[in-house]
Amino acid sequence: MNRNLWLLALCQGLFLTNNVVFIAINGLVGLQLAPYSWMATLPVMGYVVGGALSTGLVAQTQRRWGRQTSFQIGLAVALVSALLCAGAAFTHQFWLLCTATLVAGYYSANGQLYRFAAAELAAPSYREKAVSLVLAGGLLGAVVGPNLASQARDLFSVPFAGAYVALVGVALLSMVCMAAVRFDHITPAQPGTAPQQGRSWAELMRQPAFLVATLCAALSYGVMNLLMAATPLAMQVCGYAFSDAALVLQWHVIGMFAPGFFTGHLIKRWGVLPVMGSGVLLYAACVAIALSGQDLHQFTVALACLGVGWNFLFTGSTTLALQSYRPEEKDRAQAAINFCVFATMAFTSFASGALVTTQGWAWLNMGSLVPIAMTGMALWWLALRQRRLAPA
Repeated sequence: MNRNLWLLALCQGLFLTNNVVFIAINGLVGLQLAPYSWMATLPVMGYVVGGALSTGLVAQTQRRWGRQTSFQIGLAVALVSALLCAGAAFTHQFWLLCTATLVAGYYSANGQLYRFAAAELAAPSYREKAVSLVLAGGLLGAVVGPNLASQARDLFSVPFAGAYVALVGVALLSMVCMAAVRFDHITPAQPGTAPQQGRSWAELMRQPAFLVATLCAALSYGVMNLLMAATPLAMQVCGYAFSDAALVLQWHVIGMFAPGFFTGHLIKRWGVLPVMGSGVLLYAACVAIALSGQDLHQFTVALACLGVGWNFLFTGSTTLALQSYRPEEKDRAQAAINFCVFATMAFTSFASGALVTTQGWAWLNMGSLVPIAMTGMALWWLALRQRRLAPA
């Protein structure tokens, strides 16, 4: 771990602080302001739809101005969107809240590239560990995010407006940290230069490893988002206080990022596909525990298993993707992966609120078994293919 990676890990932690606060409160604020209860998670959906719509623009910005400038633009957008969210809470405007979270998606599209930037800041033999350890910076979000949401929710007379205001400070701190990161060896493209050569998006997607990496990244994030976004609403229906929901989310995010200190080592030792397969099994365990009851410890353990499973799947899919494209294709490849991730998250963000408020927590969990099974089958197919093509 060099100085740049530590700073990038800190930026990842602040990025996750923003995400955890959004997940913890957007559905609840949406429930207060929405004209109909099934629309409660539209602000959560707006965040990921904004990310999906921004992937192409972010790729162009990264290609033209380089990593640091693009990341700083994303942080400026985070600051403005937090102010807009606070304004929506103060003025009780549901559609302004949705618009603000849609704008914030640009920041999310930038933040999703931190893990790829980590691989560029490390030696080639250290890429898996660099990705894993920078993702581990999300532990900061696990600790700060839920506590920030709980402590700042009553700073003003309007519930949760203070949490949005606090995110302005988070964005400012992240801008300072990002300014200290040096991407010296990454040269941005100059205006008027010929476009980078490389395979098209369609050609990349025809590669089995890249296809499976993209599918697993999208489905793993989709399932995680489906269950995580619905948890505060489900716990409210069960009569739990917001502090209980914040505690469950805290353990969930700890599960997401604490394994980052050793996931890279596991991938180096056992291979990427076995580690990702373990993530699928943990997702299945999450569903089984969630269906066993609705006590606080069941919510907590289920969401912790969901977090660890996500870490194995998402770190593994990032590592698998890095092996599937050339340096000159990185912007196109990373934009394609992130677009698929955000598109899946957009669907699950809306579905989580609609399903948990109309069908209940149990049916929501049973429905998640379909994408979990699809992820497992994709990994099984790729493993069989690689074994068949391996030299005798």
